[in-house]
Amino acid sequence: MGDRSGIFAGDDPFRIAQSWLDEATKTELNDPNAIALSTVDPEGLPDVRMVLLKEIEQADAPSGGAFVFYTNYGSAKAQEIDAAGKAAFVLHWKSLRRQIRVRGLVSREDGPKADAYYASRSLQSRLGAWASHQSQPLESRAALMAEVARVTAKHGPIPKRPPFWGGYRIVPVQVEFWADGMFRLHDRFRWTRKDMADSWQVVRLNP
Repeated sequence: MGDRSGIFAGDDPFRIAQSWLDEATKTELNDPNAIALSTVDPEGLPDVRMVLLKEIEQADAPSGGAFVFYTNYGSAKAQEIDAAGKAAFVLHWKSLRRQIRVRGLVSREDGPKADAYYASRSLQSRLGAWASHQSQPLESRAALMAEVARVTAKHGPIPKRPPFWGGYRIVPVQVEFWADGMFRLHDRFRWTRKDMADSWQVVRLNP
């Protein structure tokens, strides 16, 4: 697209996404990396929740470029992702009046990178990952705190990453960038490819 310039410049959507996120980190009040993650259950009923995007892998990474987040593999979102192998999310920043929409294929990140991220978390977060049976019914908060105490005694002050907790990598087949425009004449550009070996096709969309 010959009219792309400024915040849309370049042919690499991962670099543009990282640039926007870096800018939002300076302007957004809370959690500039919060994404609304969408999945579907086995009946095809959509579900959505907020999670924290932890990394944007660039195009020269082994993945070829991806968006990475972490969760409990027993959670509802993880079960839906594992069944479908696909997911979508949106990043929205009120401070910048911009958003990024992503749709793609999903695989687990449960190797050294997941270990390293888990180790970087606070002790309380690491113990919480062991204690929480995410998305399952909970009798009371007291029961949850008792479980935290139990796993603390069992696993010690430096617990290893639980085998049921790790990352997901969304490798996009579609990325759309949206920026607010005057008189609701917004700027929208969509990057699309059929599979990872294809080059990106970029089109401008009507607002």
